Amino acid sequence: MKLIYKKERIYVKPAFTGFILLLAILFGGCVKLDEEVYSEVLEETFTATEADVTALIASGYTPLRYIMGWQGLFDIQEEPGDIIITPTRPNGWDDGGTYKRMHFHTWDNEQWQCRNTWLTCYEAINNVNRVMSQIQSGSLPIEEEQSVKVLAELRALRALWYSILCDTHGNVPLVIAYNDELPKQSSRADIYKFIIDELTDTDVIENLTEVVDQTTYGRITKWAAYQLLARMYINAEVYSGTAEWEKCILACNKVIACEKYDLESNYKDIFKVDNEDSDEIVFAVPYDNKNGTGWNAHMKQLLPAHRDVFNMTAQPWGGSSANPQFINSYNPQDKRFDATWLHGDQLNATNGSVVMTLVNKMPSIYDCEFEEGYRVCKYEIEAGCKSNMSNDLPYFRYADVLLMKAECLLRTGKSDEAAVLVSEVRTRDFDDINDAKVTGAELLGNTTIQYGTLAEDGTIDSPGDQSAVLYGRFLDELGWEFAAEFRRRTDMIRFGVYQTKSWYNHEPQGAHTILFPIGLEELNTNSNLVQNPGYTGG
Repeated sequence: MKLIYKKERIYVKPAFTGFILLLAILFGGCVKLDEEVYSEVLEETFTATEADVTALIASGYTPLRYIMGWQGLFDIQEEPGDIIITPTRPNGWDDGGTYKRMHFHTWDNEQWQCRNTWLTCYEAINNVNRVMSQIQSGSLPIEEEQSVKVLAELRALRALWYSILCDTHGNVPLVIAYNDELPKQSSRADIYKFIIDELTDTDVIENLTEVVDQTTYGRITKWAAYQLLARMYINAEVYSGTAEWEKCILACNKVIACEKYDLESNYKDIFKVDNEDSDEIVFAVPYDNKNGTGWNAHMKQLLPAHRDVFNMTAQPWGGSSANPQFINSYNPQDKRFDATWLHGDQLNATNGSVVMTLVNKMPSIYDCEFEEGYRVCKYEIEAGCKSNMSNDLPYFRYADVLLMKAECLLRTGKSDEAAVLVSEVRTRDFDDINDAKVTGAELLGNTTIQYGTLAEDGTIDSPGDQSAVLYGRFLDELGWEFAAEFRRRTDMIRFGVYQTKSWYNHEPQGAHTILFPIGLEELNTNSNLVQNPGYTGG
């Protein structure tokens, strides 16, 4: 077997006839081994190569492509936050109120975005458990040394899927065996503990590869596992009730000390179409518009007129745009603004004529014109772009390692040390080095975002809670650095903003909204499940 990387990574091609037999053995094909066999490879003599195993474990990775797909993880992390909003437009986008419910935090147990994440995570977990079972039972014959490494990777990958569920739904079934039993529900704290135990188990962390090259691209390495561990620790107070700032720093230091990653000098290079060689990406989800499809989030973010701006072969749908309150928080000298948002005159790529002018206003989620609201352009739109993009998605990147460490330093009284790291990340984003530098005192300050609901003229209609946000200026840094990177909801919860502040047309609905409801169908088919607090059903 040959694993094909960029642009067809994660897909496989058979290199010998024995693999057909392997698939039949593993997935229930009828093979009569007492008949005359014309292949040179029999079940009793077959030993899977590393490439064969890689082909099978791909089933645990490929579901990650749902992140930038229709109502995938991007939506569930960004639509409820204070940056990206999908209002009604002249061409529709009411969609039965689904996006308004996401903005208002009034979703129910039939909301598809929430169920999509649940179902996708368990699809992947089931795939991982199946391959682990085949290895452990001996039905997938591989050498012991190889099996140790593969099982370590699978356990780390399963932990990554549970990290999504821990963040979104919290109290979920912990399924670690491949069988037909109805799974029992675990508490969010127990799911958190399971993930930590898996990632700190020496059988996992010490057997993950330290190699960072094409052969490990798009797969969980030791360094990706440490970054996942840091992500869990930085949210530990939310997930388990106990803060773990020092442990987060130690996990970040592991990634820093390996010296395999660095900040890109150009922010845009992280998100370009051919970004597989980026020194900043620690773990990527590979996409390809032919063989690895799934990325169509740009179709929702761009306007129909952008077909002519980017010479696209597909016409975008023109839905979501940026909350003016967040846009107004940028420093005018910050190059991340232009790198992240389309604004002002949009020019025809062929003749330079103005096809539309985007303005920084959105009168109401119930009624916005096409040109109202700035649009995401963070991920490069190549000429000829189709309804699926080929950019690889940076799931973990090195800037996050530095900023997680900075946040933990800030929260443990080392604000000046935190400022050094934040300034390091900001350096590439300002022409004047003095504009890039921040102080510890600044990071300790309140957010620069003007919260409160907006009137149609863009002024604050109802201010809501105006209390200072602890370390709010640091939360702003996370927004400017990671806007449109499917994480805003998580960051806002950690800083206490998500469940307390008002923005755009949203007013807080209560602390229960930090978790999404368990789907009605899941409740009806598994009597062991109890609905999350604050929601009906179960």
